[in-house]
Amino acid sequence: MPDPILFDSWPSLIRIPLVGLLAYAALILMLRVSGKRTLSKMNAFDLIVTVALGSTLSTVLLDDGIPLAEGVAAVALLICLQYAITWASVRSPRFQGLIKAEPTLLVHRGRYLPDAMRRQRVTQDEVQAALRQSGQSDIDAVLWVMLETDGSMTVVPR
Repeated sequence: MPDPILFDSWPSLIRIPLVGLLAYAALILMLRVSGKRTLSKMNAFDLIVTVALGSTLSTVLLDDGIPLAEGVAAVALLICLQYAITWASVRSPRFQGLIKAEPTLLVHRGRYLPDAMRRQRVTQDEVQAALRQSGQSDIDAVLWVMLETDGSMTVVPR
């Protein structure tokens, strides 16, 4: 029999919203239990965990060969790993250095730092946008601009 394109069966159609609702509820519960740090601004590690969570949730929804309990266990594992990594990075500066990037100074005393900008692949236009967003219009009025670990820019006026 050929693969169904529009419709497979009523049980498979009913499974998706049922499993989706239960898996979504479990995900929300686990995220609430794991704390605010799980949902904070993302660094590279957080992005990887978020993509993995989404991929796991979609697989559980669409693959009827994976029971809900196994999917919830996979989501719980990812959240526990994320919690353990953040726990360790808060307690160990050395471990944090492995997980998170260091902030980078892009502008100092109104002067662009071209080597740092090139290393971080940031253009002057992007720095200018950050200046405007912070209410500054002139680079000379800025003490420094820092590229933070989450990719945002902090502007400190003179």
